[in-house]
Amino acid sequence: MLAAVLEKALPVFAMLALGVLCRKKAILTRENVSGMKTFVVNITLPAVMFSAFAGAEYSLNSLLIPVMMFLICVLMLLMGMAGCRLFSVSGRLSPYLSTGFEAGMLGYALFALLFPKDGTSAFAIVDLGQVLFVFTVYKALLAGRQGLGGIAHEALRAPTIWAILLGIILGASGLYGTLEPSGISRGLSTVAAFIAAPTGAVILLCIGYDLASDQIKWRKTGSLVMMRAVISAAALLIAWLTNRFVLNGLIHPGALVLMFTLPPPYVLPVFADVAEERADVSSALSGLTLISLVLFTIMTVIYR
Repeated sequence: MLAAVLEKALPVFAMLALGVLCRKKAILTRENVSGMKTFVVNITLPAVMFSAFAGAEYSLNSLLIPVMMFLICVLMLLMGMAGCRLFSVSGRLSPYLSTGFEAGMLGYALFALLFPKDGTSAFAIVDLGQVLFVFTVYKALLAGRQGLGGIAHEALRAPTIWAILLGIILGASGLYGTLEPSGISRGLSTVAAFIAAPTGAVILLCIGYDLASDQIKWRKTGSLVMMRAVISAAALLIAWLTNRFVLNGLIHPGALVLMFTLPPPYVLPVFADVAEERADVSSALSGLTLISLVLFTIMTVIYR
């Protein structure tokens, strides 16, 4: 059992440790890490998304999964707004810590390690609804944009959205499967896989670089972390019940559980108007990321 756990968890913590080492020894600068994140978000992550959605199986029932996830993300945001008012949690961005998941920069890498034989399509179909939420409603509200025009503007700026749309078109239309005998699909998959290969390692290295547990304001951000944990647990219960009794177990159970252990989107601090709030949000994200990695380790034992 220990060997199975180490096989899945050790690469994660090894890359995190290398990231910490790169920060402490000044091997990489903040600008270097920012450039690596930009590289991942705009080049390697779209390749991951394209492969996942082009190779996914589509049916009328499977379309219910992203609808469910989108609605749950909206519900989580409303719960966060209500929780902040009820418990007097200050900060414009505080409610946004309660919803959305960092699937792109963390989830896919962890899922590939946890379920290497299942492919990323099982996780991608769960991710689709929350991706659409984050790149439309979430980012539009954070940026202060109003109406469908503002939402569309935010969505169409993201290479990830274009990669997902292209993958869905090829996969849902059946064209990707039709092109298999000619070798075109295999060629596209090979190119996408080659581009996507460094995604997990680079992401984890960057996360390790950003993780400075000694700088986390544990007391000040404890309420934010607790609120997120409670809302995520409640949302997971709703999703699990929906999957079992409405979708008849259509969703990969490991993908569903992993999704709700992930931290909020890492882009959130960018929208902070006040330096102090940016520090609070970043501290909460760091704490939630550490919790996610602990839960991932537990999952390696459960799903070994």
